[in-house]
Amino acid sequence: MSKKKEVTIYDIASALNISIATVSRALKNDPVVSKRTKKKIFDLAEKMGYRTNHFARNLRNQKTNTIGVIVHELNSNFITSVLAGIEKVTAEAGYDLIIAHSSESFSKEIANAKNLFHKRVDGLIASLSLETKNLDHFKSFEEKNVPVIFFDRVEQEGNNTVVVIDNDKCGYQATQHLIQQGCKRIVHITSNLKRNVYSKRFKGYKEALADNGIPYDEKLLIINDLSERAAIESTMKMLKMNPLPDAAFITNDFVAAICMRTLKENNIKIPEDIAIVGFNNDAICTLVEPALSTINYPGIDVGEVAASNLINHLKGIGNLQNTNTIIIRSNLIIRKSSLKK
Repeated sequence: MSKKKEVTIYDIASALNISIATVSRALKNDPVVSKRTKKKIFDLAEKMGYRTNHFARNLRNQKTNTIGVIVHELNSNFITSVLAGIEKVTAEAGYDLIIAHSSESFSKEIANAKNLFHKRVDGLIASLSLETKNLDHFKSFEEKNVPVIFFDRVEQEGNNTVVVIDNDKCGYQATQHLIQQGCKRIVHITSNLKRNVYSKRFKGYKEALADNGIPYDEKLLIINDLSERAAIESTMKMLKMNPLPDAAFITNDFVAAICMRTLKENNIKIPEDIAIVGFNNDAICTLVEPALSTINYPGIDVGEVAASNLINHLKGIGNLQNTNTIIIRSNLIIRKSSLKK
């Protein structure tokens, strides 16, 4: 792909037939320039793909030695461990990180992408919000040959480079384990099925049921967000089911821990009445009682692999255009919360 020429303030001035000084002042938000002229300049600058250079203008090679990271939240063990993995690799390679988070909002993710693009990051590592509908906001990076790697929550169609686990297989393993414990009415508590991680875990859940001759019952599927309030709501839904489910495969350890607490408050014994399997292997798994069975999803490995691939691409050692899907190992960890036998 040939690299597009960087748009300069000269191009903007020439297109609008105004002086370079006016364009320069407008882009610095100088009050000397009228709002109307400023708007014209900003609109055209965006349309032409102009990037303000926050860094020393004499950097001939246009490198900033920064990597942008967009995550969907910051208060999760998994994301914290991914960031630790990224930071370990980027620090060793002499890159700084700029971390932005979307708080699960599509519009905030778009703003984050735009901001990191204007900060001229050399590369980007991103995990999508629950609301994200398309990847148009990452196109400007592609046009400037700025490499982007997606992890965990990704779009698996198309030719993006993604770092994931085999969510389908993990969903299958978790459900199969509960079936082997003699469970037949297994609730699946999950989040937005438009996101690959949740749709694929759900697919694995359904495949395990089918392979064991258990018909899929849509009443046993509960979709909600990953907050404490949503976890309590989902558990109360479960408690109203008649007959009561004998197991739950929950797509997030934090939600599983809240679910366990709420079941206990309602005199339900775990695993005797309801066996539970979570997902991620967060620290909370060994703090709850009984300890939580879960899928081990090593965030630190995800971060290290994503960052290493990105930096190798920047150094010209590897080429992301030849790499689509990188699968990180994962496994089921069995603890007391799911052992009925």
